[in-house]
Amino acid sequence: MPTERFTFPGHDGQLLAARLDLPDGPHLATALFAHCFTCSKDIPAARRIAARLASMGIAVLRFDFTGLGHSEGEFENTNFTTNVQDLIAACAELDKRDMSPSLLIGHSLGGAAILKAAPQMTSIKGVVTIGAPFDPEHVTENFADSLPDIIRDGVAEVSLGGRPFRISNDFLEDIAKGELTPAIGSLGAALLVLHAPRDATVSITNASEIFLAAKHPKSFITLDDADHLLGRAEDAEYAATLIASWATKYIDLRRPAPPIGIPEGILRVSEADPAGFLQDIQSGPHHVLADEPAAYGGTNKGLTPYGFLSAGLGACTSMTIRMYARRKGWPLASVSVDVTHDKVHGQDAEAKSKIDSFTRTIHLTGDLDDTQRARLLEIADRCPVHQTLERSNHIKTDLA
Repeated sequence: MPTERFTFPGHDGQLLAARLDLPDGPHLATALFAHCFTCSKDIPAARRIAARLASMGIAVLRFDFTGLGHSEGEFENTNFTTNVQDLIAACAELDKRDMSPSLLIGHSLGGAAILKAAPQMTSIKGVVTIGAPFDPEHVTENFADSLPDIIRDGVAEVSLGGRPFRISNDFLEDIAKGELTPAIGSLGAALLVLHAPRDATVSITNASEIFLAAKHPKSFITLDDADHLLGRAEDAEYAATLIASWATKYIDLRRPAPPIGIPEGILRVSEADPAGFLQDIQSGPHHVLADEPAAYGGTNKGLTPYGFLSAGLGACTSMTIRMYARRKGWPLASVSVDVTHDKVHGQDAEAKSKIDSFTRTIHLTGDLDDTQRARLLEIADRCPVHQTLERSNHIKTDLA
């Protein structure tokens, strides 16, 4: 995943540190990600979501709000309104690059900020919130014991996530005015609300209120037992998969025509988990996972490589039979194909080692006579994948 790092001016001219994760292949759309309160653009959940979307052709811009991470400015001089203004500045930066965002993703308070900012961004087609509060003032619960000090002194240092931050009374006054209902009702874009029922930081009732305030199209999906920060890799991957799948309904992700001679375009396989065997497989708008069983060191989250090979044979066989029966006008009600793969000893002079053996069991239903059934069995052998597997093949490998 290529990455470009740069800075752009935020709401008050201070430079904000940004990271633009780009697709390896064609750039089909752009997403803008807003991180959680006092977090940064580099939290694991943001990285994993950006990687998944980039694999689909969606570039993702993440940046540190003013005074956080590697951005300039003082955090104590910021508030909810400045976060919204920073988001609008980020959108303007993408506009200048001819990469206007069509998707907004916000985590926690970042989710509230994108809800507020979205109506001011004309290019947005989809908005995703993750563990977002319906009332931005909810964040004050993180430092409730310090509220009297902040009100009395105008500013006070609080500890959030084990790190010190200075919170001002201006922040409290601004966050209290962060009414989201009008903005949610006028999003002008599809909304996906993701929230964990056991979120101990922002309760799931917030998700219900956001969902009820929004107009259709809208979707609400729970994140099961994930924590607020999606700290476990599998929770962040699950959220990323949901976002990627949902986005295809509202964002045009059609890829340019593939090279001549490659009718299906280029299929890309990339590691999803370097510690195991999990693989991301992307072909056009389609995404699947490959893995190995747990007994072989995998996590069993997808078909094995040989499973995909068997699936290709079975799918092609079924399609070939259906096409022939349809052309003949035969009463084939349904077709299914069972495929098993094994290693067997070769029978010819060269085959001292084992060779691959695939066994197909074809199930045909419908008012077919014996002659038709026999003919469809013959047609199965004309399946292009069958013919590819039976003949010698050549694989050319280049180093990129």
